[in-house]
Amino acid sequence: MSLFAVLDPAVRLAHDVVSSLAGVMPTALAIVLFTVAVRLALHPLARAAARGEKTRMRLAPQLAELNRKHKGKPEKLQAAMAELYREEKSSPLAGCLPMFVQIPFFSVMYRLFTSPNDLLDHTLFGVPLGLHVGAAHGPAQLVVFGALYAALAAVGYASFRRARRLSAGTTAPGAAFAPYLSFLTVLFAALVPLAAGLYLLTTTAWTAAERAWLHRDAPARAVLAEAA
Repeated sequence: MSLFAVLDPAVRLAHDVVSSLAGVMPTALAIVLFTVAVRLALHPLARAAARGEKTRMRLAPQLAELNRKHKGKPEKLQAAMAELYREEKSSPLAGCLPMFVQIPFFSVMYRLFTSPNDLLDHTLFGVPLGLHVGAAHGPAQLVVFGALYAALAAVGYASFRRARRLSAGTTAPGAAFAPYLSFLTVLFAALVPLAAGLYLLTTTAWTAAERAWLHRDAPARAVLAEAA
């Protein structure tokens, strides 16, 4: 049995929900609305992650001082860091765990829009939702894919600019490269069917808007993970 087979019941449930929506609206719009509903349901986890990120940002100067004070003494450093987080009633994983919890949800969405099913037989502006860009033929189909990639690139650029601003002056390893990861969704969208690309556009646009809102009061130098 495939490792991802455990997600099949959830995938079937998601399929049934999208199919029901597609009975009263275009399937492409049903995919967008379903994705928005899922991201809205996961919003409390995003808020928890943002709180954890802000805590790490606030404690960064104290953590840097502890690193200086206990340099070369990893046991004492770990104990001091644990004590600091205990006093703050937080954890160094506070911003990460909510994101890990979201992974199964995103895996279900990915399998729904990349595995063969009747939803992918529907079309968006005449282009089958199960079609890959490599199999597109004619200018009309290429225009649809091009518009999708342009929209993803626009969202990526917005995230890129925000990431560059937030990481200004950061000397952490990979800091200069991290903002460019914002454009990876464009590349990934070129490898999956149109339906999955539509899902990527919806979820990345939601992520960009959600992070901008949750971190609207963050200082100019923020965690790079936010920009991924």
